Amino acid sequence: MGSKSREKEDGNQEKLIVFICTANVCRSPMAEKLFEQALSKASNKQKIRILSAGISAMEGDRASENSVEACKEVGLDLTAHRSSAITRATLENASAIFCMTESHRALLHMYFELPENAPVFMMREFIEDGTKELPDPYGQSMEVYRTCREDMIEALPSLITWVEKNL
Repeated sequence: MGSKSREKEDGNQEKLIVFICTANVCRSPMAEKLFEQALSKASNKQKIRILSAGISAMEGDRASENSVEACKEVGLDLTAHRSSAITRATLENASAIFCMTESHRALLHMYFELPENAPVFMMREFIEDGTKELPDPYGQSMEVYRTCREDMIEALPSLITWVEKNL
């Protein structure tokens, strides 16, 4: 009780940000690593833990080969990633949840009966131009994975700004 209550008093409590996709082998692992890198370069000094999970993920699957390669091309290593399914506990502890598609958001609300004001957003929700959806690249060409990665990278500044203003 001692250190936890002190953390709350000084506002220095660790925040949890979760990236959600379907199987947690393509999009959300890439998003997790890309956001982690962007946050490390930002001026944000909050304690933030970043996770990814899937709505219908099998536990322990590796990231897809093309996701690993797409991250490797920008200096990130996804080889240690193992998939995990989203849990109620993770959702309840999350300060922000970023989904890849509107259907992911709807499924989270449906499966977990989240309150209407739960902090669930689309990863591209805060950018002005372009689609808000990040379609599943699974089983498609390397070029589709690169496009997905670049669409995520485009959203990162807006996510960092949101985190700095709201967490």
